[in-house]
Amino acid sequence: MMLPVANRFVAGEGPAEALEHVRQLNDRNVKAIVNLLGEHYDDREAADADAREYRELVEDIARSDLDATVSVKPSQIGLDLGEDVFRENLEGIVETAADRGVFVWIDMEDHTTTDATLDAYEEFARKHWSGERARSSSDRWTDGGVGVCVQANLKRTRRDVERLADVPGKVRFVKGAYDEPAEIAYKGKDAVNREYEALLEYAFEQFDGGIAIGSHDPAMIDRAIELHEEHGTDFEIQMLMGVRNDAQFELAEEYEVYQYVPYGDRWMSYFYRRAMERKENLWFAVRAVLGR
Repeated sequence: MMLPVANRFVAGEGPAEALEHVRQLNDRNVKAIVNLLGEHYDDREAADADAREYRELVEDIARSDLDATVSVKPSQIGLDLGEDVFRENLEGIVETAADRGVFVWIDMEDHTTTDATLDAYEEFARKHWSGERARSSSDRWTDGGVGVCVQANLKRTRRDVERLADVPGKVRFVKGAYDEPAEIAYKGKDAVNREYEALLEYAFEQFDGGIAIGSHDPAMIDRAIELHEEHGTDFEIQMLMGVRNDAQFELAEEYEVYQYVPYGDRWMSYFYRRAMERKENLWFAVRAVLGR
């Protein structure tokens, strides 16, 4: 059973709880990215089971008419077992989602998974792009589609973003949470911030929409808004459940905002990461445990 203290960051252990949370978000004009917690499986049965649950989740979202997408980790659906297993399970999820008009995000993990993740994203994004879905730049992805995450702390990301500029999908820009080797990654906060801003500037100039700002940093969100006003390029803001909730609702009054909504029985490690990564999150958890 999930501890009540984790409720700020995790929507529950089952899909029904997660979708009820999404319904409440939608009532406040915030959309959702639903994620089943799990990663780095070395057992095919576990990877297949989570892929099957994602397909069922897509069907639940479509039936409920909620404004929600799903987000999948490659290592969760078999990448550690082989790229062929990952591709097979991802194809099943994306095919189901395309048939039901639900968007699929492919999360990015550590640098060893980058090539396999980007290759799969490009293949499926191009495969499931069609003229019927491209009615206009503002709603071109509403009938399904695929997106991927890129990390500003990796030195290779500028080249990757140039490659992705004409791929008919969405790209989520994050700073990067993995502790990567110094020879392939920027290590200082200032350096990562500079690179993140440079990536945004390139995307708003070169992309035809489909830009997602995966950040809680007010400075980066403000910069994205400036670039949107300058270039007119469509974008959305994405934040985690439980982090800057008030800002999410405030921003949603004017911009497209998505909340990343995790659920599942593997909630403990995720909750621990969220509680430890920011001082205010840690104090929230301590106060909740002490009943204050």
